[in-house]
Amino acid sequence: MPSTLRISLAARASGDAMFPQLAVRDAYAAAVLEQIRDDGHALPEDRATIYGILNRTRRFRSLAQEFLKQHPGGRVVNMGCGLSHYFQWLDDGKSRLTDADLPEVLELRRELIPETSPRHDARALDLTSPDWWEQLGLPRKRNGPPVFLFTEGVLMYLEPQQVQAMLATFGERAPAGSVLAFDAMCWLAIGRAAQHPSVRATGAEFRWGLRRIAELTQAHPRLRLDSTYRVLEGMGPLYTLFAPLVLMLLGVPLYAVYALSAVDQADT
Repeated sequence: MPSTLRISLAARASGDAMFPQLAVRDAYAAAVLEQIRDDGHALPEDRATIYGILNRTRRFRSLAQEFLKQHPGGRVVNMGCGLSHYFQWLDDGKSRLTDADLPEVLELRRELIPETSPRHDARALDLTSPDWWEQLGLPRKRNGPPVFLFTEGVLMYLEPQQVQAMLATFGERAPAGSVLAFDAMCWLAIGRAAQHPSVRATGAEFRWGLRRIAELTQAHPRLRLDSTYRVLEGMGPLYTLFAPLVLMLLGVPLYAVYALSAVDQADT
């Protein structure tokens, strides 16, 4: 069982009171946390993580909602869903959401979060597998309808070559207009999970961090970077003051949500 899934769950359950300006109003998180007998007691001391999780949740949600406005009845896939419940925010009466994760996560998920709509399903997924696109039942041809894919709190735990392979598959297979959104740390985080207040207790390690923005689109010529959202900006004066300096020195944000799209040559 991936040990980090409790972190996001606990942040959504307790973070609204701490940062009301970023409240996500998750109707499920607190009850699920209680069922797995985890009160999230370690997280309140890690304010930066709670802030980041709430802010990135809001960003993924808004990106998906924007996509669904442009593509009514469109398909959204949460790759590495853990125990999150985005359908509560994305159900517009027409949208279709697939929650995908490792089989052991889905087994726990079925016990804790019942599916209530035929437009909301779950699929087993290994994002490091070469056939992950097929595992999700995504369009076989590029002339299919666009899809919105997102993966939250996942890629930093993969090897760099696995991330590039995933980006390349999206670039090669996705219908034009499809979007892939994900969060990424900068390269300074690699190998330093033991210094992270919440992650260090899980035994997980950060294996991939962004070194250059160009890395995001180099995997395939159809990839285009649409947006970058610096997740920790606004947390406090120090973050706001030093963010431009950090960007200048490191070349990339410390932590951000990125949105890529697949475009055909005629669309560029």
